[in-house]
Amino acid sequence: MGFVPESISLFNFARENFLPQAYLKFHGVGFTYESAVEPLFSDLSLHFAPGWSGVVGANGTGKTTLLKLAAGLLQPDAGRIEAPVQRIYCPQRTDEPPANLADLLHGTDKSAVVIRGRLGVQNDWLERWPTLSHGERKRAQIAVALWLEPEILAIDEPTNHVDAEAREVLLHALQSFSGIGLLVSHDRELLDTLCRNCLFIDPPEVVVRPGNYSTGAEIASADERTVHKQREQKKQALQKLQREVGRRRDLANRSGQKRSKKGLARHDRDGRQKIDAARVTGKDAVGGKLLRQLDGRLEQAEHELDDVRVKKRYAMGIWLPGSVSTRNALFQHEPGSLALGPAGKVILPHLTIRPTDRIALTGANGSGKSTLLRWLLPQLNVPAANLTYLPQEIDAEQSRQILAEARALPNEQLGHVMTLISRLGSRPHRLLESAEPSPGEVRKLLLALGMTRLPHIIIMDEPTNHLDLPSIECLESALAECPCALLLVSHDRRFLRALTTEEWHLSRNEDAEEGEKGGKVTKVRRSE
Repeated sequence: MGFVPESISLFNFARENFLPQAYLKFHGVGFTYESAVEPLFSDLSLHFAPGWSGVVGANGTGKTTLLKLAAGLLQPDAGRIEAPVQRIYCPQRTDEPPANLADLLHGTDKSAVVIRGRLGVQNDWLERWPTLSHGERKRAQIAVALWLEPEILAIDEPTNHVDAEAREVLLHALQSFSGIGLLVSHDRELLDTLCRNCLFIDPPEVVVRPGNYSTGAEIASADERTVHKQREQKKQALQKLQREVGRRRDLANRSGQKRSKKGLARHDRDGRQKIDAARVTGKDAVGGKLLRQLDGRLEQAEHELDDVRVKKRYAMGIWLPGSVSTRNALFQHEPGSLALGPAGKVILPHLTIRPTDRIALTGANGSGKSTLLRWLLPQLNVPAANLTYLPQEIDAEQSRQILAEARALPNEQLGHVMTLISRLGSRPHRLLESAEPSPGEVRKLLLALGMTRLPHIIIMDEPTNHLDLPSIECLESALAECPCALLLVSHDRRFLRALTTEEWHLSRNEDAEEGEKGGKVTKVRRSE
């Protein structure tokens, strides 16, 4: 658990023991975006008690929408939501500082002082907001939310952009929250540590499963195997019935031919008498009745098979059409330094990127990784058309512009891009219908647009941020097969170990003068 401030402890003790327990209820809630053809949610009923609930699903399935409904930022089209007044939503994006940041920074109460200290929030962060790392912004955002002590706290991707140390700080801070928490995250360990239950969203279904993410995922997998088995059994039973009906119908047709007097000679009295005798015995009538019964059973079996719904699984494999540059080097820089502004500089060794290098750029939040990337990009010896670059964050306006550019593509090219989107785990029709794509979807879209060219180098700043778990696995698999150069900035060590063989680590320069934010890059070569 980490240390819990006295003021927060007393508040939580009072709320848990003397005040009515807060709750959040969805009663038959429906919601449809204006630009969408189908509803996102329909007749959704949920009940949340205090504690953390994970919200899990592919990009674009409505996780953020559900959080905004819970926080009162969106209103349902149908049904109603019961909720307490004190509700806060922490968005994925950190473009703007949270509304109450100034109050927290200037607060002299014990709670404000303790939260600032625990989350490492500096007094000048509001005035320095444009220059803060996204990890620092995320810490500030969550610090304000916890300080305000809401009854409902909905957080969208809290560990995006944060390094390992900051992640542990956030985890301990979130563990101290005793209200109703809704958590969207691709961080499996965070979901497993915090959550008592998880909502698995796969429109039009929303299923609540007890336990943390791993427990819920195991239950979901077992449920899916059971459904597949049931469907296979009903399919085999249907096929058996179809064969029996076919055999009976064949017999009936032959019997019908035998009862027909067509083709008999006018004077063939014996043949006519046999046919009349067969009709009188009623055997053919019994056969016809049996056939009608079988037809009824066949129709029922077809309905039963249709009722066993098996989720459609989309192809997830991607082949990146990467090409290898014929140039000896895509980037070279002699030993020197890079200014970080008036605050300091980064000491650089000799740096080279060859056509097939796979490099990880690592370092703590605020160490200057994104600054280093911005400096490096214009110096690349690569035609603009052969560079695929994904920045760390894409703001809302840029997201709308990227979507508009994609919609304007010729049909054949748009079809190719949307195929890549589907293989990254998103539904193309939902993306094209949206007024503003989610951060995860716009990253997939930008990557897909880059993949339609022949990149000589792919540069990604925190590529796994905002992506759902299947998409991360798919991206990792795709990049592993890409033959061109890679430069990846990430705090996801597992992702980097799988894809890179060289590391440029940005750390503090111990020789820097006091008060100066000095850093240095160290190169480490790992075995393949």
